[in-house]
Amino acid sequence: MAQTSSLAETNTSSNSTLKSITLRIARFNPEQDDAKKFMEFTISYERWTTVLEAILDVKQHFDHSVAVRYSCRQATCGSCGMIINGKPRLACFTKISELNSNIVTVEPMNNFPIIRDLAVKFERLFDTHHKVKPYLIRDDTEIETSAKEFLQSPEELEQYIQFSNCIKCGLCNSACPTMATDSSFVGPQALAQAYRYVADSRDKGRDQRLKIIDDSHGIWRCHFAGSCSQVCPKGVDPAMGIQLLRGYMLGFKS
Repeated sequence: MAQTSSLAETNTSSNSTLKSITLRIARFNPEQDDAKKFMEFTISYERWTTVLEAILDVKQHFDHSVAVRYSCRQATCGSCGMIINGKPRLACFTKISELNSNIVTVEPMNNFPIIRDLAVKFERLFDTHHKVKPYLIRDDTEIETSAKEFLQSPEELEQYIQFSNCIKCGLCNSACPTMATDSSFVGPQALAQAYRYVADSRDKGRDQRLKIIDDSHGIWRCHFAGSCSQVCPKGVDPAMGIQLLRGYMLGFKS
């Protein structure tokens, strides 16, 4: 049964700019439900209203039990990833007006176990992230030597800087078709982070990381669908990172 938001009706000064959409929210509790179902709400919005704000409108006025994870509301923490009209996106970074649809459907991310409704478990993503050793590996440290910093040229920085923008939102793993068929696949997020450190001139752990991902469920499992790069909200290109990693492994890069 559709329900109508009353929040926007209180904003009488800008009613002329208000439009409305049908917000369809997937509801599922794995401890109680056999299948996912959708609840519909009619939500008024301004051109700057985000999908997250619409969901929070529902929680405030209609059903506070809707489960959704969020925090910073500025595409920095990576908490509010979900499927919005069929595509992995950050809810806080997606304006309703930019979807060009009168119906907005929100579902939990694919390839992640569902906690409830729109909230999913991130354990697998964090486990694979840690598996590739996402930190600089060196035998020496600034404590043991007189050097206090390891300088890099702009060219050296350019080799990996875009991969440092990863916020671990999981959208790339959600879009990956291999993640859907191989529950042991390390995934594009972890592979992109492996490249980020392999390409860092300060790091000495390249051989360790290449050995970790040289596995039947590692880098060779990627089919280069490229969907991971299409959904990243921070402009990271995991597909390119994976190709460059293969260059190291095949001896094309050093």
